[in-house]
Amino acid sequence: MTRFTQRLSQGFEYVIVFASVIMLGWGVLGFLEYFTGLAPVMPLQNATFPLGMQTLNWIGITASGATFLVGYVLRWRFTPIAMLVMFSALATMCAVQTFDMLETPDRYRNFVQECFNYIIISVYLFRSKRMQDRFGRITFRLRDELSLTND
Repeated sequence: MTRFTQRLSQGFEYVIVFASVIMLGWGVLGFLEYFTGLAPVMPLQNATFPLGMQTLNWIGITASGATFLVGYVLRWRFTPIAMLVMFSALATMCAVQTFDMLETPDRYRNFVQECFNYIIISVYLFRSKRMQDRFGRITFRLRDELSLTND
């Protein structure tokens, strides 16, 4: 890997860590407002979401930020898989919100952008050498290596 791509990969790693901190903070503030009505930064509740959707929204956002940060710090080998599950849940919830609840004119563009971000981050977590060095072998790659040794 060239020095430029190494620095680019390191920069993207830091962007993901920063985004996870933001997600965790956003989720915690969302829960604070949800349970107490107190909005220390700005109102975060969406009036168009039913109570159950709002609850799932804050659980998903908080859990995704926390999952990546804990996995990153502990170098948990299943972090990429856990994040793929989290992103799938968040994208599914976003689809329901986009098509059934939201009324803003840019909701479809925002939905596509969010899904695109999840895809790019997932590819990076699974395919980049930097993430493979951090988290170790990913299970489906291990299966591919085992099939090569059995031939």
